[in-house]
Amino acid sequence: MADEQRRELTEQVLAAEQDERRRIALFLHDGPVQSLSGVALMLDAVSDFIAHGRYEQASEILDRALSRTRTTIGELRNLSFNLEPVVLRDHGFSMAVRALGENRGIEHEIKIDLDVAAAETLGERAQAALYQIVRESLEGAIRRGPPKTFTVRVARTGPQSLEMTVRDDAPGERRRRSIEVLEERARTLGAALSVDHDDDGSTLRLVVPLYAASE
Repeated sequence: MADEQRRELTEQVLAAEQDERRRIALFLHDGPVQSLSGVALMLDAVSDFIAHGRYEQASEILDRALSRTRTTIGELRNLSFNLEPVVLRDHGFSMAVRALGENRGIEHEIKIDLDVAAAETLGERAQAALYQIVRESLEGAIRRGPPKTFTVRVARTGPQSLEMTVRDDAPGERRRRSIEVLEERARTLGAALSVDHDDDGSTLRLVVPLYAASE
């Protein structure tokens, strides 16, 4: 790969990583941090109620604090899984996508169709990026629909490229920000991404140059 291509790819990766850190920081600040701050205030109130012998009020506030804490734990667990699901790290792309599809498919009664073995030849970073694109595409389809079907295909399209196609039959995406998130993921791979909408659903195509996805 030429030095110019390497520099361009490095800049794309750094920009996408910065965007990702910014999104995570915003999520933590607006979600779990605010929630835990509220829990702390509730516990202060519980302590005050107990000190004044108002045990019934203390019990009510404590129950609310416990409920909010459990919700926050769930949010943090989801964040951890989305950043790097254990199954992706330990068993590879195919198993991780299959586990994701089975989990969400059963929950929302979606028929999941996968043919993704070709992605196993990619590097760890590329597999993680592709997984995130699949996951965000599925979550977007569920938000818009949910769809009845969700299909993922990964295939070699030549000696130097690989194509992933994601298809769903949910209503088309209307929020530009959702597409921009996928585009940012694609930039980490130096990949070309397109999203098409029609009356029958949406199709995402991602063409990945193998020189950028082997690391």
